Amino acid sequence: MKLFPYLNFNGNCEEALNFYKDAFGGEIIQLGRYGESPMESPEEIKDKIIHGRLQFGDVLIMASDAMNENGINSGDNISLSVECDTNGQLEKVFSKMSEGGKITMPLQEQFWGATFGMLTDKFGIHWMFNCEKK
Repeated sequence: MKLFPYLNFNGNCEEALNFYKDAFGGEIIQLGRYGESPMESPEEIKDKIIHGRLQFGDVLIMASDAMNENGINSGDNISLSVECDTNGQLEKVFSKMSEGGKITMPLQEQFWGATFGMLTDKFGIHWMFNCEKK
């Protein structure tokens, strides 16, 4: 498994990733927009970032713009993203981490070719779990 920070922004994700890219000397390796996804999204966010990835050295930061009308609150704008090697591993860890917590998105197949789910653990930490199809 690998663990990555996942940052959420109030509409300025692309600006933030470019800032971090310049500061750390990294490379933006993915920048997907809401309008490019099969998800229904309001016109005003079609150019916003649904998923971005910035790589520098051995570090990977993932990020997106918040889609809800309330935006994000400082402190609530980071999740830890776990990349699992197999669906079995994904299901086991997701199940264990959800004990005493709240599943915010059950594990399910996604349009980007992975099984994905989200939860908030019993300590209030936000987690995302992903397993790419091989």
